Amino acid sequence: MQHLLSIESLTADEIVRIVDLATEMKATRGRHAAHPLRHQCWALIFSKSSTRTRVSFEVGIRELGGDVMFLAASDIQLGRGEPIKDTARVMGRMLHGAVIRTFAQSDVDDFARFSGIPTINALTDDEHPCQILADLQTIREKLGTWEGKTIAYVGDAACNVPRSWMWAAARLGFQLRLVAPAAFQPETALVAQLGAGSVTVSDDPFAAVEGADVLYTDVWVSMGREDEAAYRIAQLSKYQLSEELVARANPGALVMHCLPAYRGKEISEELFEAHAGTIFDQAENRLHAQKAVLSLLAR
Repeated sequence: MQHLLSIESLTADEIVRIVDLATEMKATRGRHAAHPLRHQCWALIFSKSSTRTRVSFEVGIRELGGDVMFLAASDIQLGRGEPIKDTARVMGRMLHGAVIRTFAQSDVDDFARFSGIPTINALTDDEHPCQILADLQTIREKLGTWEGKTIAYVGDAACNVPRSWMWAAARLGFQLRLVAPAAFQPETALVAQLGAGSVTVSDDPFAAVEGADVLYTDVWVSMGREDEAAYRIAQLSKYQLSEELVARANPGALVMHCLPAYRGKEISEELFEAHAGTIFDQAENRLHAQKAVLSLLAR
């Protein structure tokens, strides 16, 4: 593995290897035998705001022995129109790796291509691979395995998190049910590309969560879509994750949210607080999963 650009780009074996190492990283935090980023300097290049991603990567790089610099796109020449490939060529001569949080997936792909250094996708409009790796770690911690499990994703199913979940289901073989109104469902071509059996799409939340082992949701108004807020909230109002839906799932089903959460919109206040332990374990596991990725990419 030279980069982490997407879940799509990973094999099942690579996903399992990352989650295995993340589990080890969590168990040995503060007493790691190796520091694979020692004498290395990594950059975080962010065009989008962040809490969990920035904190977890900065802490993780330092815990693995490296140095880290944070570069907002507006603070460097990218913000004035420099092509990503030119930024990449410069940084590839000075840095040991880069973590990029931006809009276009092509920017992350081009940076990896032109920089020649390990590159991590910390979120694009297409995928959020680090989140799904941490989620898989959380599911295995709580349920023992993802094998044979059913995950129901409720809400906007046409954005980066459900798209990464789709590729994870295709690679690992668990069942993923995406439930959303028609305008917020994933492209039919992508669903067809994944093959039969692993992913289903519907607009009936009660049918989708029946017998599910994990109920998952995300914000309805993603970064960059704030001008669509009123329309999105109106269209998705019947797809709130609620106690009524949880009652249809398997006993002990996990309720997960990748944060930030807007209570009263994609999830009810009561349900969020009842499952806050799982949700904030997800958030913590971002640190451990990303340390695993960093360790595997260290040169």
